[in-house]
Amino acid sequence: MLKRHTFLVLAAASLLAGGCTSHGADGASAGDTAAPMPLGPSQVFDFDGEPAGRLPAGWRVEGTRSGLGGGGAGLAEWAVVDDASAPSGSQALAVTASRHGEQDTFNLCWTDKVSFRDGRLRVAVKAVSGDVDQGGGPIWRVQGRDDYMLCRYNPLEQNFRVYRVHHGVRTQLGSARVDLEGGDWHVIEVVQSGPHVTCTLDGGALLQADDDLLPAAGGVGVWTKADALTAFDDLGVEQAKH
Repeated sequence: MLKRHTFLVLAAASLLAGGCTSHGADGASAGDTAAPMPLGPSQVFDFDGEPAGRLPAGWRVEGTRSGLGGGGAGLAEWAVVDDASAPSGSQALAVTASRHGEQDTFNLCWTDKVSFRDGRLRVAVKAVSGDVDQGGGPIWRVQGRDDYMLCRYNPLEQNFRVYRVHHGVRTQLGSARVDLEGGDWHVIEVVQSGPHVTCTLDGGALLQADDDLLPAAGGVGVWTKADALTAFDDLGVEQAKH
C-alpha cells in the first residue's frame, strides 16, 4: 500500500542543512557542507493492507549475478508477511526463503512505481537470520538487476556500507563499523544529491561518498545477500525539487 505522510526523521536537519560528521571508506571524518535540499511530499510503502504471502502490487523479484534475473530457479522468495513488531503496525516485506548461500548472490525486490534520482530514502530493516550473510538495506536509482545504488548493514560483519552496483559488479564507496545485534528493527536513511550520497543508521551520520557512474533516475527497493532472511518496512521516498 502506498501512503503519504511526513517522516519522523532522525538527524534530518543536519543531513539536509549540512554540518554533520560522517565517515568514508578510509574512516576519516568529513563535514557535510551541502546546501539544504528542498523536498517534495513523502511517499511511503508500509505494506499494510497488502495480501500476505504475495508480492506487493507493482514489485518484482530479481537477482544480481549468476544469471538469476527473469524468474530463474535460483531466485530468493519474497512476500508480504504478518509481523506485529513492524514499525508500520502489522505487516512487512521479507525474504522468506533462499535456495543458495553463495557469497556473490544479491537478492533484489524493487519497483519502478517511483522514479528516484535525488532526495531522501528511509527504510526500517530487521535481520532475521543467515549463516553466510545477514541484514540488507535499500536500493535506489535502479536501472535493472545489475545497476543500482545500495546501502546496507550486516550484523554478522558488524559494518554499515554504501555501494554502487554497475554491470553486476559491486564497488564499495564507504564503510563504518557498527555493533548491532540481529533481530531488532533499525532505520537506514539515504540522502542523494547529484553524485553525493550520505547514509545514516539509526540517526547516526556514518557514511558519505561521491560517485557519478549511475546519474539517472531509477526505481527503488530493498536488497539482501546470499542466505540472509531479512524483513523491511516503511520504505519512504522524498523527491528533491529541482
